[in-house]
Amino acid sequence: MKLSFVHCIIVTMPLLLALIYSCINAAGDDPILGFTEIPLNQSNFILQKPYDVPLDQRYSFIDGVHRMWVYADDKPYARGSNTQPRTEIHIAGLDYSSGVWQFEGHGFVPNGTTGATIAQIHGAAHGNTTLLLRVYAPGEMRYYSSLHVADGLYDRWFRLNIIHDVDGGMLTVFLDGEQKFQYHDQGPGDLHFKCGVYGAPANISYYMEARWRNIKIYRKY
Repeated sequence: MKLSFVHCIIVTMPLLLALIYSCINAAGDDPILGFTEIPLNQSNFILQKPYDVPLDQRYSFIDGVHRMWVYADDKPYARGSNTQPRTEIHIAGLDYSSGVWQFEGHGFVPNGTTGATIAQIHGAAHGNTTLLLRVYAPGEMRYYSSLHVADGLYDRWFRLNIIHDVDGGMLTVFLDGEQKFQYHDQGPGDLHFKCGVYGAPANISYYMEARWRNIKIYRKY
């Protein structure tokens, strides 16, 4: 039996679509696939900054961009705290202790900022944090101060996705849609996401800055 040209298109189109889909998947799925976005409002964005200076001296929000900066000799966020100086956004009201959660945001770190945590998961069974992502010169991202995550972060916008599978005990980091890092977590706890700029214990620049936009939180149900 001979097939007409139209019949050939009808028969081959599903195969063509399947081929296209397989090629897309081969390049890597978008990390938010399978997740549900949780709506955020202003009450979810709690700013932490040196306790002795007004907020507008360490933070601005213009055209959808949260710009945060801090100096190495700044005070901590609270009197009596022995933590490093910071200007950070604490994603409040969405603490979690189980399940699979995801942070997404577009970040920008100017050249010269070094030894600064730009994103973290606060809380853990062992220690204060489950994840710290720091930037060191010449634009390298590290897990805490040791394990390498990615290079070339200075002076450009990048998309950061952090997936935390609490029940599986696993952390996965994506940059610009590409998986860059995977590691075990620090155990369950009262967990929440943060982003901004927070000095490391050592080898930090005097001035540290990070910018964030399009901050979103997702959960897998």
